[in-house]
Amino acid sequence: MKQLFSCVVLLFLCALSTFAQTNKVKDSTLQEDETISLDEVLVSAIRVTSKTPVTFSNMSKKDIKKRNLGQDIPVLMNYLPSVVTTTDAGAGVGYTGIRVRGSDATRVNVTINGIPYNDAESQGTFWVNMPDFASSVENLQLQRGVGTSTNGAGAFGASLNLLTDAISEESYGEISSSVGSFNTQKHNIKFSTGKLNDHVEISGRLSLIESDGYIDRASSDLKSYFLQGAYVDESTLIKALVFGGHEITYQAWNGIDSEMLESDRRFNTAGMYTDEDGNVQFYDNEVDDYKQDHAQLHWNEKWNSNWNTNFALHYTYGRGYFEQYREDESFEDYNLEPITTADGEISSTDLIRRRWLDNDFYGTTFSANYQDDNFDLILGGAWNKYEGDHFGEVIWARYASNSEIRDRYYDDNSVKTDFNIYGKASFMLTNKLSLFGDLQYRRVTYKANGEDTGLVDDEFDFFNPKAGITYNVNNQNSIYFSYARANREPNRNDYENGSPKPEKLNDFELGWRYGSKAVKWNLNAYYMRYKDQLVLTGELNDVGAPLRENIGDSYRLGVEADATIVFNSKFIVRPNVSLSTNKNIDFYFERDGSLRDLGNTTIAYSPSFVGSNIFTYLPVNNLQFSLLSKYVSEQYMGNIDSDGSKLSSYFVNDFNVQYEIQTNTFIDSIILTGLVNNIFDKKYVSNGYFYTYDDNWTDPNQVTTIEGAGYYPQAGINFLIGATFMF
Repeated sequence: MKQLFSCVVLLFLCALSTFAQTNKVKDSTLQEDETISLDEVLVSAIRVTSKTPVTFSNMSKKDIKKRNLGQDIPVLMNYLPSVVTTTDAGAGVGYTGIRVRGSDATRVNVTINGIPYNDAESQGTFWVNMPDFASSVENLQLQRGVGTSTNGAGAFGASLNLLTDAISEESYGEISSSVGSFNTQKHNIKFSTGKLNDHVEISGRLSLIESDGYIDRASSDLKSYFLQGAYVDESTLIKALVFGGHEITYQAWNGIDSEMLESDRRFNTAGMYTDEDGNVQFYDNEVDDYKQDHAQLHWNEKWNSNWNTNFALHYTYGRGYFEQYREDESFEDYNLEPITTADGEISSTDLIRRRWLDNDFYGTTFSANYQDDNFDLILGGAWNKYEGDHFGEVIWARYASNSEIRDRYYDDNSVKTDFNIYGKASFMLTNKLSLFGDLQYRRVTYKANGEDTGLVDDEFDFFNPKAGITYNVNNQNSIYFSYARANREPNRNDYENGSPKPEKLNDFELGWRYGSKAVKWNLNAYYMRYKDQLVLTGELNDVGAPLRENIGDSYRLGVEADATIVFNSKFIVRPNVSLSTNKNIDFYFERDGSLRDLGNTTIAYSPSFVGSNIFTYLPVNNLQFSLLSKYVSEQYMGNIDSDGSKLSSYFVNDFNVQYEIQTNTFIDSIILTGLVNNIFDKKYVSNGYFYTYDDNWTDPNQVTTIEGAGYYPQAGINFLIGATFMF
């Protein structure tokens, strides 16, 4: 199973190449824009347009390329509305995270060509497993709120869909290299055969990214690949893709306390231990080492002027571990027997452990689309299965007791299946008024047997209706209103906190879109009302993963505005602002031994104001300068409005320049790019954690609640410069 699907896709790629050279078929009349349109049908079932009553933003390949110098996709999306990003290593390489409207990455549904990418168990999105994937993205769409029905885990903050490289009409080659602060470097090569015999294209990419990281020892060694083959004619598009990566990152998820933040903000406690002589040392292989390979096979068929269908198969194979040096670990935790010596009994030891994950994820997605002048109907769905093995090994111990090589001190497995089916319809009542409806049924089963989760055997049945209306006032103005219902199952870590309940959301969106040649803007208001929302508590588990808990009733109420203003041929401004209030209703918390009603408190990691702007100046052809600014207001890392859990506001500015040199040689063009991040050297923190615990358990009448916090500092001023050679 682990290799079969990948082999099938690779054989298909080879067959395409042979077919292109040997099969003489009639010339196609497809033009380049029509080819790109065919690529777009792969994601049309889950994407929206300005005619749909859904709040969204798009990024094109051109937008991505301006700053694509090695930093990860969330960092490249930093200037979209209501988006807040962070990075463990502090400089945008390695583990990165994204929040949208205050919702963390586990609540952002991510698909690649319509295929779910979120980890089925944790529901997180680990971009570090696919380094430099941005170089193979044609465009992306971020839908805020519930959005439209999609595949995979339900969207509770946003859904993000990425479309990989479109078919190229012409052959090309591309070599890119960039270097920068903290010994960061990125190198990649890309190619495309162009359309062979007007029907077949093969393209690919190889990438290498390395960085020492801003945080001490937070290094990254990242490698990735992308290979795509396509066959296209007037009515058929078949695409086969294999892509993946291998990441080795030194751990940086511990953060630091407030005192260390002031004295040595780059300090990293990961791997720290005391040797036999009492000296502080740092283990040199405290790393996360993970490989992930993806295979996708897509078939789109246009049957006539009204009907087209999409069918896809996919398979993902992931495997890897993180390694840790642990001091004075109890034998009991590793199923070891105490050792009796002449000096007494030994029941603990220093050791090095590896905690493994070996998983398979596979399934199918499908859709059928009917269109005429006034009616657009999409019927679709997906079936996916995840099989995960979790196990731990001790690879060295000072006292090995009765252990044997490759013993597993825990060995758990889990299985999750996810089936959904949906129907979406848009109907033009008049030339100004259109209606939208969307019904989805989703069934999820999850079984696990871990010590952290306990024995889990859950089934969830969700019904998610959506409806909306769009009114086109004139050619430039339209307004929309929509309602969406969403349900979502707990993730693996939620079971650590007891018996979590699925969460429910009612999302109301009201928006106004305006568009002219010089000005485009979007203004929308939203009200997201939750029941049993699984909010971040601020705490982390023992492997650095954030913990959540059901908190009863809560809501997010906000206004978002974004615009593109073209003053003339030389000046463009793209501002956006988001104002919101995010509340837990009647929140209870046990403090100093007694349960207290704190009233309405602010939801963790939910700043009330997020704003950004991109100011672009184009003095001459092929040259542009951009000043990128981002402001995030203060936010709490917990749900009890404690001053000790506050992250301060920050205002950060980046400077970007790009210049293209057209040549008359075998090199078509050279693109030079420079990026200076945090040009004013702001010392800021974009993420952290918050915890509480009760002291003095021996006397129930004198319990004191203790608070603590950790922080993830981000880099001061730093730079990246790069060159791309186009052939």
